[in-house]
Amino acid sequence: MPTIIVSPLARIAELAVKHGAREMVSLMAANQAFHRPAVIERTRHLLLGVNDITFAGTGDLVAPQERHVAEIIAFARGWDQSAPLLIHCWMGVSRSPAAAVIAALALDPEQDDGELAARLRAASPFATPNSRLIEIGDSMLGRGGRLASAIRTIGRGADADGNAPFLLHVGGGNGAHA
Repeated sequence: MPTIIVSPLARIAELAVKHGAREMVSLMAANQAFHRPAVIERTRHLLLGVNDITFAGTGDLVAPQERHVAEIIAFARGWDQSAPLLIHCWMGVSRSPAAAVIAALALDPEQDDGELAARLRAASPFATPNSRLIEIGDSMLGRGGRLASAIRTIGRGADADGNAPFLLHVGGGNGAHA
């Protein structure tokens, strides 16, 4: 079963090695410096310069846009699934869980949105997916509002310290702590 690792920035190298990931999506503020783990293939690293905001960006802030979600969808569909896909943001709580849900639905659109949201909550009591990414993903994946509604239903996650990576299985199965 294909697995997505959702991680905070501080743990990407450890988790990439531990789980054998060779592909990664990074959702970080533009110009945020960090090192891509050596086990991640340069050609299979998608870096999106986007802030964790839900409104149109002002100044140096970049709000999630359709182009960002289109890149997540395309990258996920190009993932060979022989090893886990690592998705991370700064804390692993908002942007990366949203991207993981979008990727999971891009790969298996027959999933029930409510069941996917419940799996996300079971895998992470802290996940609070970025609502702007979710709403754009809902629209681009033709979910008819079901994804956005399901994510609203699970509500805001518990407060987190940015050290709670988790696994989300594509198409079913319970997630787990990474």
